[in-house]
Amino acid sequence: MVTPVEVRRGDGPLILGMPHTGTSLPGAAAARLNARGRMLTDTDWHIDRLYAGLAPRATVVRATVHRYVIDANRPPDGASLYPGRNTTGLVPTTDFDGRPIRDAAPDAAEVAESLAAFHAPYHAALAAEVARVRAAHGVAILWDCHSIRSRIPFLFEGLLPDLNIGTADGASCAPRLAAAVTEICAGADGYTHVLNGRFKGGWTTRHYGRPAEGVHAIQMELAQSTHLAAEEPPFAYDEARAARLRPVLARILDALETLAPELAR
Repeated sequence: MVTPVEVRRGDGPLILGMPHTGTSLPGAAAARLNARGRMLTDTDWHIDRLYAGLAPRATVVRATVHRYVIDANRPPDGASLYPGRNTTGLVPTTDFDGRPIRDAAPDAAEVAESLAAFHAPYHAALAAEVARVRAAHGVAILWDCHSIRSRIPFLFEGLLPDLNIGTADGASCAPRLAAAVTEICAGADGYTHVLNGRFKGGWTTRHYGRPAEGVHAIQMELAQSTHLAAEEPPFAYDEARAARLRPVLARILDALETLAPELAR
C-alpha cells in the first residue's frame, strides 16, 4: 500500500510543500501511461534533496505519487490555473511539451479514485500542518517548492528566469514577505529572477495563502538548469550547481522565519 504523503514535523513557523517530487506509480497507474509517460519527465527532480537541511525547524509535507497520476497542485475540480494558456490538468494527458503521455483519457471513475486516494490525503496533511503551525506561532508561512525545465516552448517563450517567485499577484502573502524574497533573489549573483511572471503560484499557493488569517503562501519555481547536470534523462543532480544555489535558498528561508514573529503581532 502506497503512503500518499510524507510529513516531517518541525517546530518553526515555516512549512515546505513538495507536491511534485514523488515518482511512485501505484496500482494501475503505470499501465495507463505510455512509454513517454513512464519517463516521468515533468518531475520536480531532486527538489527534496536540494532543500534538505536548509531550514532545520521547518515542517516538510511531500507527496509521494507522481503528478501524472494526479497533480496535487491543481484544484480538485480541474479548473485551469492559467485560462487561455497551455498547461496540464488535474490528471494530465500530455507532458509539458504537449505530447501524449497516455493512450486514453481518464474517465470520471479514475479521477474520483485518484482524488480520494492521493490528492485529498496530501492536502489533508498539508492543511493539518498549516493549522498546527499557525496555532503554535500565530502565523504559518508555506513555501511551495517546485522546479521545471528552463526551455519549454509549449508553455512559455524563450528562457525561463532562474528564480520564479509566485504570490498570486500579491494575494497569497504579506507584501513584506514578497519584498524580502525578491530582494534576496535580486542580490543573488549569477541568477535571474521574476515576481509573478509565467508562474504565479499553483492551487496550493492560491488556496492556502490567506494573509488576513495568518497564513502566507509563496511558490518558488526553480529553473532546473540551476541544480541539474542537464534537463534531460537521467536528470542528474549537479552537486556544484546545487552548492551555489543552496545558500540563496537558505537565506530566503531564514528571512521568512525571521519575519514570522512580526506577522503574528
